[in-house]
Amino acid sequence: MSKKRLILNQPLLNVILKRLSQEIIENHGDLGDAVIIGLQPRGVYLADRIVGILEEELGTKVLSGSIDATFYRDDFRRRDSILKPNATNINFVVEKKNVILIDDVLATGRMVRAAIDALQAFGRPAKIELLCLIDRSYNRDLPIQPDYTGKKVNTQDTQRVLVEWTEQSFKEDKIWLMDS
Repeated sequence: MSKKRLILNQPLLNVILKRLSQEIIENHGDLGDAVIIGLQPRGVYLADRIVGILEEELGTKVLSGSIDATFYRDDFRRRDSILKPNATNINFVVEKKNVILIDDVLATGRMVRAAIDALQAFGRPAKIELLCLIDRSYNRDLPIQPDYTGKKVNTQDTQRVLVEWTEQSFKEDKIWLMDS
């Protein structure tokens, strides 16, 4: 029987999203040279929320898109199951732009590495930054660290983080720590 412990509820999540958005504004101003790219599948929900807050704060449109790194994963050919890719939606050139890559949970770092590889097909960014809602810092396989972090959560290998978004038909946003 798995045990579930609430890490973040809706009100606290809203505060964190506003703080992360303010950090981006502090570092990038009006975002004229920056783009937001959500990592499929769940990083897109977070990216959409961040873009909404940024557009409201700045009063202007923010370039954003989504990227799927399924076929760039290092375990792509090792899986027994068939992988189902999600859509990549980048209708702009990332050449010389500051890319803020967004994902909900950073654990091993392998998915972020795959996303960086996939991003190269769209040009050579000036810089790539990483924003994650939850940083599982003790589960890293690769030396990848977020530039923007919502919350650090120390977890064991047997635990996982479950993010529930209203966009996925949940009543409210909640982030859980699950014990196996």
